Amino acid sequence: MQRWIMHIDMDAFYASVEQHDDPSLKGLPVIIGGGLRGVVSAASYEARRYGVRSAMPMFRARKLCPEGVFLRGRMARYAAVSREIMAVLQAFSPLVEKASVDEAYLDATGLHRVIGPVETMAREVKNTVRETTGLTCSIGLAPVKFLAKIDSDLDKPDGLTVIYPRDVPAFLAKLPIGDIPGVGKKTLPTLDRLGVRFAADVARYPRDFWIRRFGKFGGVLFDRASGKDERPVVPYEPPKSESAENTFEEDTDDREFLVTWLLRQSERVGRSLRKQHLAGRTVTLKVKFADFTTLTRARTLPERTNVTRVIFDTAVSLLEDLAPKDKLRLIGVGVSHFEDGDKSPEPVTRQLSLLDAAPEEAPFAGPSVDLTRERALDAAMDAVREKFGVNMVVRGRLLEQEAKPREPKLRRGEKKDVSRHADEENSP
Repeated sequence: MQRWIMHIDMDAFYASVEQHDDPSLKGLPVIIGGGLRGVVSAASYEARRYGVRSAMPMFRARKLCPEGVFLRGRMARYAAVSREIMAVLQAFSPLVEKASVDEAYLDATGLHRVIGPVETMAREVKNTVRETTGLTCSIGLAPVKFLAKIDSDLDKPDGLTVIYPRDVPAFLAKLPIGDIPGVGKKTLPTLDRLGVRFAADVARYPRDFWIRRFGKFGGVLFDRASGKDERPVVPYEPPKSESAENTFEEDTDDREFLVTWLLRQSERVGRSLRKQHLAGRTVTLKVKFADFTTLTRARTLPERTNVTRVIFDTAVSLLEDLAPKDKLRLIGVGVSHFEDGDKSPEPVTRQLSLLDAAPEEAPFAGPSVDLTRERALDAAMDAVREKFGVNMVVRGRLLEQEAKPREPKLRRGEKKDVSRHADEENSP
């Protein structure tokens, strides 16, 4: 049976959501990102005409497109729309792999017997996504995963491109070698010296040659350049960690300010873990100094947790142990070691010193907290926020901070692939 993989890629996702929710933004160059020291998270196609691209420093984007509409973005809103999109895809096939918030793979193998030709199915997917969300997507159809991904980018926005099995050799003959996933700036010069400029050129040398040259990746490169990719569409892959971080527009050594943001981040991480029924044993603190030096410190707890207070108190203790003497430009909190995706631990009625270290670590001081009370508090706050919005209930410490003179604004930090990050609300 012919294998068919579909790659669905939303068009300028964050910016398109903003334009959909606020029709006055349609046709305008919308740029999503942080402050002057941040980077562009997304740019509408109108903004791209000015040369603005994702990951570009915001100061450069403002120079290129001074007329742009610059927004900080709403991660919780984008996550909600992403869930709608994934639900649409899962209605077509049980084999849907979410690659990121705005892209996914769908295994369409054999579905022609139910839905009709794969091209017809792809059009139905596009139409249903548009009807459900008001947004457009571009789709690539191919016999293997990596070609489907490349395919989806060939006719954006709102495109549909198909690579039939008979056309794969001709496609590879014209595919620039740099378009193969994994081929980066460090690899390209070596390939160029070997006369490899297109994917088909890799076949000039045997597979063993590439393995000797690049190790395991050499074998992958040879296979991809030959049109081979046996990777299946994996419906769900448990997250390895959950984290949240913020980069400051102004470097700071204000301990109270840093601790307040650790609480905000601990709330975001804890709430996301509870929503996924996950809990972890290791809490990690991440800091980045003004000179861009990055340090992480981690502590393994006696048992898995998703309790906000546990995460927060552990992160604060790690910060105190680190005792940074220089100003920071970023701080973040993460939780990991979910023990193969085990569900949340059963409620514990006894009191536990939240800052007790694991047996192999040196103990550290900290307050004793009633976990039953903290879990009840988390559950109550989660319920209110789920029904009325994340800003409808605020912890007292954060409310006190809001009443003080305004601190430098922050932008939200983001990562892909390695860790799953909690949705972040708007900065104060």
